[in-house]
Amino acid sequence: MEKGKDYTNPQYFENRELSWLKFNGRVLHEARDKSIPLLERLKFVSITSSNLDEFFMVRVASLKDMVHAGYRKTDIAGMTPSQQLQAINHDTRELVELQYSTYNRSLIPQLNARGIYIVDAYEDLEDFQAEYVDRYFTENIYPVLTPMAVDASRPFPLIRNKTLNIVALLEKTASKEQDVDTESSGKKSKSGKKNKTEYEYATVQVPSVLPRLIPIPSVKEEERTFILLEQIIEKNISRLFLGHRVVCAYPYRIMRNADLTIDEDEAADLLKEIEKQLKKRQWGEVIRLEVEDKIDKRLLGFLREELHVESQDDVYRINGPIDLTYLMKMYGLEGFDDLRYKPHTPQKVPQLAGETNIFDAIKKGDILLHHPYQTFDPVVEFIRQAAKDPDVLAIKQTLYRVSGNSPIIASLAQAAENGKQVSVLVELKARFDEENNIVWARKLEKAGCHVIYGLVGLKTHSKIALVVRREEEGICRYVHLGTGNYNDSTAKLYTDCGIFTCSETIGEDATAVFNMLSGYSEPLSWNRLVVAPIWLRKRFLKLIRREMEYAKAGKEAKIVAKMNSLCDRDIIAALYEASAAGVQIDLIVRGICCLRVGIPKVSENIRVRSIVGNFLEHSRIFYFYNDGQEEVYMGSADWMPRNLDRRVEIIFPVENPGLQRQVMHILEVELADNTKAHVLTPDGTYEKIDKRGKALVNSQNQFCKEAEEMAPRAVDVVKERVFIPAEPLME
Repeated sequence: MEKGKDYTNPQYFENRELSWLKFNGRVLHEARDKSIPLLERLKFVSITSSNLDEFFMVRVASLKDMVHAGYRKTDIAGMTPSQQLQAINHDTRELVELQYSTYNRSLIPQLNARGIYIVDAYEDLEDFQAEYVDRYFTENIYPVLTPMAVDASRPFPLIRNKTLNIVALLEKTASKEQDVDTESSGKKSKSGKKNKTEYEYATVQVPSVLPRLIPIPSVKEEERTFILLEQIIEKNISRLFLGHRVVCAYPYRIMRNADLTIDEDEAADLLKEIEKQLKKRQWGEVIRLEVEDKIDKRLLGFLREELHVESQDDVYRINGPIDLTYLMKMYGLEGFDDLRYKPHTPQKVPQLAGETNIFDAIKKGDILLHHPYQTFDPVVEFIRQAAKDPDVLAIKQTLYRVSGNSPIIASLAQAAENGKQVSVLVELKARFDEENNIVWARKLEKAGCHVIYGLVGLKTHSKIALVVRREEEGICRYVHLGTGNYNDSTAKLYTDCGIFTCSETIGEDATAVFNMLSGYSEPLSWNRLVVAPIWLRKRFLKLIRREMEYAKAGKEAKIVAKMNSLCDRDIIAALYEASAAGVQIDLIVRGICCLRVGIPKVSENIRVRSIVGNFLEHSRIFYFYNDGQEEVYMGSADWMPRNLDRRVEIIFPVENPGLQRQVMHILEVELADNTKAHVLTPDGTYEKIDKRGKALVNSQNQFCKEAEEMAPRAVDVVKERVFIPAEPLME
């Protein structure tokens, strides 16, 4: 470290939560980009809403817990939890305002221009439409609804997290003889005496079992018209409270603290303990209350009191439909293909084309997979063939998030039923997948698999599968290592990389990983794999400092790193020190980035970009120039404290020269992207690249095109066992 220079100075860091909000702003930017097809833009608005929900349930909830506990320690940017909450509140309100401005002023008018209508007010319906909607309410909605009155004998009910509800103000007079007068707050009886008006409150949950977006007859045949479920209920809510006058009714929604607190040391059975904690999620503290912006102040006061929402900062008045995630349902609207991108079909992997036995193909050489540009099918086939192959003795795999009807789970269960030794680590603590993973764990156990629930105090986030096979020359270990989950559904949406290998040294390391996870065996050293939480941080710091020493010696020194998030103080400080020494550093960080660029004599040699496109950027790739002896690594870990210190992660080297060039090509194309990339500026904002006079580069589109171009040549590639080389990343 330069004498007198403190690279951990809080002024050199961006707050993690505020950086995340900037990322969600970049997602919203895609919805505002008029060059993107209209229904794709709706999808990005939906994603923005979904992202914000999870952010509040986990990150904001965690900060509130810290404030309640009196925790005042500052983060790497020098902010206390209460200061962070204040800043989050400010930035979130700006984001939500921009989100609804985009929805109301841009997207809705453009939908209308294409003959797609979402009815804004019940009064806008034509008579024949109103009749249809009222009949739909009677036949389909009314039987499902459960009105919940609130009075001395009926306390305010449990309002479940993220559900949409309607709160109603009801009017009741002290006299049985009433003269209906909807204009006055007080009423007169037939005797002419004024009765005191009594108000009652009620709430109704909008049924999640019914579609929220209801198609209704259109005025013109070529048009498509929809109305939201809550509008139908709101209009007909008086039918739920006969004998009362509904003064007004408004929708609302809450976010609860969904961050599980699990004492693993005290838990006798982790599976049962997590099941118990999942039930508590529904009772978590309300951390956000969303209401329609014109809500009656009496109803708002009632909700805040009953839901214990003390701070006005936790109330968000919404200028439009609450919860815009419903827009994802419109994405698949039939008959409007021109308003969507042409779907990409994942291509076959060239090295596997023409091969029926996947083990024979891997035996010929390591194989790189690049999803979703190339199909995820080989990974599914790897486990499927292993389950049926009489020569396979054992299968071992880690599972973090899997799909709802996972073919990999089915193959693992079949393998156990076929008498093979099957060991599976199912990470029960994968946030919001806990319930799903409990179901899979029990299914695998029932089939005869050895199921491990993870290590105490650690999440197992690594992506590794090991197949042990008996062959003529002896036991051979086949390994798949990846950057993404074993999820055949998200593999079509997330960009990830993986490698098949039967390298003896990596096979030995893979065995050591599973022995560590299932027992007490901790290897003294590793051949090729780098594993967190013990070894990974030291390795990354060593690789960064090695580049720094090259720079100090006057040699060329470069680092390129691609990840989801960057917020580890020690890693960032090491990057600052390397930059100050002259190392050229390019970072491709999709989401959170706590590093600041352009700080004089600190980060002048660091460039940061974020790519937000049609696919979610998820792969982690790390490149080090190493005085011309280039090294490339991939794996499951971001540069975050949780990945380096509190998770089981695996980073693996890409050593095959052909594969290494392909991975370096991925980085090269993403660094050239001037269409979907946002570049971090010294003032902390992200800007799109000025494309004037430049050839357009959209990295995701280019990878789709390259995968399609490579696929027809697959037979030749397999025959010759050569790799189609990419240009070197650096000249």
